[in-house]
Amino acid sequence: MRRLLRLAFWAAALFAFVMAVLPHPPQLPGAPTDKVQHILAFAVLTALAVAGWPEAPRLRLLVGLSGFGILIELVQMIPALHRSADWRDWLADTGAILLILALAAAIRPLLNRPRYREDSGTRTVIDTHLQ
Repeated sequence: MRRLLRLAFWAAALFAFVMAVLPHPPQLPGAPTDKVQHILAFAVLTALAVAGWPEAPRLRLLVGLSGFGILIELVQMIPALHRSADWRDWLADTGAILLILALAAAIRPLLNRPRYREDSGTRTVIDTHLQ
């Protein structure tokens, strides 16, 4: 399962990068604003990173994903791309990363609690943590 989640993360990162540097990216359904698109992209990337690398230090995920946001903004400065870099996009990226990391930290204890099976009045531990 982790292999699939990691593959999904890298596919999503590639998709986000390509969409961010295309000179004329396609319009998304509902026409969300640029900031909403950044928030959604980095929320998905962060959720996939947390699920794909659950043992990774959260600070490493924060720095890596936020650095990816900076990279996107730097590439958007290339005049030939006809894109515009905006430090507020990076703030939106980093805010989404922090939000998802906080949510992941909040639900982790719920996912790691032991699960039981009831058999004839006895309780048997069937799993003690999420794999």
